[in-house]
Amino acid sequence: MMNKEDIRIKHVIVHILDSLVGMPVLSDTELEYGSEIAEFLKEHIAKIGSGDDAKECRFYRDQSEVYKMLDGYTDDRFVEVSQEIASLLYEIMRANIDIPAADLMTVRFREGDREYLALLKMNYRSQYTHRTLPLADGGGNSNELIRHKSILPSESQRLTEAAIICLDDLALRVIEKKYEVNGEKTDYFSFLFLKCSAHLSHKSKLSIVSRAVESIQKEGFDETERYERQMRAKSIIQEEIAENGGFVVEELAEKIFDRQPELKVAFQDKMEKYNMVKEQIQPQNENTVRKYQSQHLFTDTGIEIKIPMDLYQNSGCVEFITNADGTISVLIKNIEHLEAKM
Repeated sequence: MMNKEDIRIKHVIVHILDSLVGMPVLSDTELEYGSEIAEFLKEHIAKIGSGDDAKECRFYRDQSEVYKMLDGYTDDRFVEVSQEIASLLYEIMRANIDIPAADLMTVRFREGDREYLALLKMNYRSQYTHRTLPLADGGGNSNELIRHKSILPSESQRLTEAAIICLDDLALRVIEKKYEVNGEKTDYFSFLFLKCSAHLSHKSKLSIVSRAVESIQKEGFDETERYERQMRAKSIIQEEIAENGGFVVEELAEKIFDRQPELKVAFQDKMEKYNMVKEQIQPQNENTVRKYQSQHLFTDTGIEIKIPMDLYQNSGCVEFITNADGTISVLIKNIEHLEAKM
């Protein structure tokens, strides 16, 4: 978990990588920055360092040009190394037109007692802005709107391609998006540029586990029983995250499929394909686990019910009743105040 308040920026440089220009526009000097730019950079770095969508990676040392550039790195080579890295990325971008143009911000920083280098690819976005032109007769001004095509992401937006590299051991945290390379959607940032092994992020692992549980329950239970099993499974996952910060997949399977050994085996077979049977999943970001904090129910009559998980687990607040004819009733109890919102 990377704390924004503990990040100390040391060096920053910006290189312009617009594939339409035909060559990278490399800076020969570091960026002079104040507190606002420092906050902007810290915000983006902290999102990557603490987000569950980042992958833990390791360089392929014999293949990675970036690894060779950083092996034995010292700060007196910051500008030179950043230029080499930017040039390498630009060549990949120029050869694959679907990869968006961007500014590459290379940031040397410290967090806690560890030293890092961040590669922040700031993809351009288009926005309207104004400009003022003098009238031809010199009698005033004309205000116009123009579409600016090189606006950088704001600090509230998440970057889609970036890496944080620990200079102590050259381990990486990478976020990336697939783009078309030679006719196939490819993780070019890790595969072509950094050339590193990429493990699944905690967000991806949690999604895989959830989908596998749902798939197994669809196969193992009829429709009436399935919704109860799915809600129970979601409740177990939420409880493990809330109380223990996460779970081991194998142990989670024991709790969800405690009375269905054949379903537990089927679930573990699915996890084996991802080499995740003994995987420990510990999501850090609130956004990742938010959907597990409540139950959303949708009836065939069009009624939607959202139940906070702590109330779902409290029989004094909500009760699910299976009727003699096979239909289900939901009883919401002990309501002191009811409010309707438009």
